[in-house]
Amino acid sequence: MAVKTNTTNQKNLKKSEESDFKEISFSQELLRKGIHFVSFSIPIGYYYATKELAYTILIPITIVFLIIDVFGRKKTIVQKLLHKYFGGMLRSHEFEDKLILNGASWVLLSAMLCIAIFPKIIVVTAFAVLILSDSSAAIFGRLYGKHKYYHKSYEGSLAFFIAGILVVFYIAITNSMPWTFYAIGAFAVLVGTLVEAISSSIIKIDDNLTIPLSISCVLWAGNHLAILLGASYL
Repeated sequence: MAVKTNTTNQKNLKKSEESDFKEISFSQELLRKGIHFVSFSIPIGYYYATKELAYTILIPITIVFLIIDVFGRKKTIVQKLLHKYFGGMLRSHEFEDKLILNGASWVLLSAMLCIAIFPKIIVVTAFAVLILSDSSAAIFGRLYGKHKYYHKSYEGSLAFFIAGILVVFYIAITNSMPWTFYAIGAFAVLVGTLVEAISSSIIKIDDNLTIPLSISCVLWAGNHLAILLGASYL
């Protein structure tokens, strides 16, 4: 009897996990990533702003999104409006009544955390990679992703990596960075690519938090090596 119960629980868990990764339509995925792309204003804005100004803008916006998340999970007018106008682009777990933060809230919280911990150029790089690479991975993965792993595709991960490399090289060129930034930045993107692939299925933490944090940590730690090589980028 215990064996049967355990088997049933495993099947229910597997079914639940599969529902979490149920795909939305491609057109809604494009719309979702289009809205996500608005977050590109974070690295661009912070590049020119002070830390104080960044927090002055981010804190009230984050509070608003958190309030929407809280009331969007309850039987309120907020939930009705969310389902009516954004229901098509919401993933399965985002319809559940329990409190689960949406991607926008994770992006904002992640931005405030990274700004508090890391130097500006690292935050700008990490978030530019997050937004451009994550969108590229989602679109190319849906269009060409035939080889799956961890609910992701190798094609999508390749798109993530290439987009991330382009971001790192662009920032390096426009900011006259030493060669160490190119090398360590490329490694940071590789780490971010792997983290993106396993965030939902293994780490169980939203990739809008894990990607910029992992990239920022690699860039920050890598600068210590760059110092030893006489080519610090911070």
